[in-house]
Amino acid sequence: MVIPELQFVLGGAFVGFIVGMTGVGGGSLMTPLLTLVFGVPAQVAVGTDLLFASVTKAGGIVTHARKGNVNWSITGWLVAGSVPAAALTLGGLHLAGLDNGALAKVMARGLGVALFMTASAILLRNQIRALGQKLAARRMAAATPGGGTIEVEVEVAIERDAEAVRVLPTFLLGLTIGTLVALTSVGAGALGVVALLFLYPNAPVRRIVGADIAHAVPLTLVAGAGHAIMGSVNWSMLAALLIGSLPAITLGSHLTAKVPEKLLRGFLATMLVVIGAKLVFS
Repeated sequence: MVIPELQFVLGGAFVGFIVGMTGVGGGSLMTPLLTLVFGVPAQVAVGTDLLFASVTKAGGIVTHARKGNVNWSITGWLVAGSVPAAALTLGGLHLAGLDNGALAKVMARGLGVALFMTASAILLRNQIRALGQKLAARRMAAATPGGGTIEVEVEVAIERDAEAVRVLPTFLLGLTIGTLVALTSVGAGALGVVALLFLYPNAPVRRIVGADIAHAVPLTLVAGAGHAIMGSVNWSMLAALLIGSLPAITLGSHLTAKVPEKLLRGFLATMLVVIGAKLVFS
């Protein structure tokens, strides 16, 4: 019989390996793994996974910041929306006075819906960004002054659009992600990146990914702390998950180039749909 701590180490290694290969899947795989395979109550799985994410993403933000891959203005407006939204969501759950069974059911259903959304974002990422580029092109056409060559005007417009921060949409996106993350631990990864690619289609992808990771660290830390206050964090399980996942993330990242991206995305999306269906309809 495998002792629970070893099970969590192996589970952390599995999720870490997938995250290393695909760049997504942390919350969308870890929380379902804990609930469906290990039988952990949904609220404990969500709370523990949030602190797990805050630790694993902290190293990523240091790397991206050193390389200049973070748009701090985008990050700031995301945080301005998401952190208060997460705090208010957790406060609302606490005031609702749900017993553990009812709370677990609410979070499990919410997690299933979030997984469907994540799977759609993974599969439709390129199409969503292309739609964002079309809308951006209309904005640039309306804002581009005449007088220069078309090539120069378009190039200048693209550069301006890539750096311009869309404050209200970014803030509202933060509100949405903060609520989702507090309820399900899912939303600050694949969903956040795809939504940002839609809002900022002309920005370099590395800057979008960097902003999303930088935003995820304070969000998951605050939301995880809220769950800890509510008693929804298993600290020994968290330690075991980290022990398994950290080296596995490194291993998976080295194998990324050996597997086609389309195959990886299809595999991950299919897995999320199956898991989401089980959570929603069980």
